[in-house]
Amino acid sequence: MSTRTSGHFTFADWEESALTPEGAHPRLTRASVVNTFTGGIEAAATACAYTTAYLTADAGHFTGAEVFTGSLDGRKGSFVAEERGSFGPDAPLTCTFEVVPGSGTGELAGLRGTGTFTYRHGETPVAYTFDYELD
Repeated sequence: MSTRTSGHFTFADWEESALTPEGAHPRLTRASVVNTFTGGIEAAATACAYTTAYLTADAGHFTGAEVFTGSLDGRKGSFVAEERGSFGPDAPLTCTFEVVPGSGTGELAGLRGTGTFTYRHGETPVAYTFDYELD
């Protein structure tokens, strides 16, 4: 049976660089991001990398991976989540994430789970939900 937890996160740092020539469409970028999570997931500084395909200046799709080190509902350890999402000029950024199998360490060994968040430009912190199971 899965457990649902929730909380918020903030962007602590965002560094994005172009992978395609200036003016190219679609445009591809790589971003290195540090997030701070509170609530069910407590992680002071995650390590996150995104690749984004901008279809227009303000719409696109992204994939990435994020390493969480801290605790999940009081259990200490770390895990990696694979992330996918999209955004548009008239739509918020939506993202789903899933624990990479076998990535849980410490008290999070055997962790499985999926989560979501929605980000509206300028609104912080960002709320998330995460449904998980532990072996």
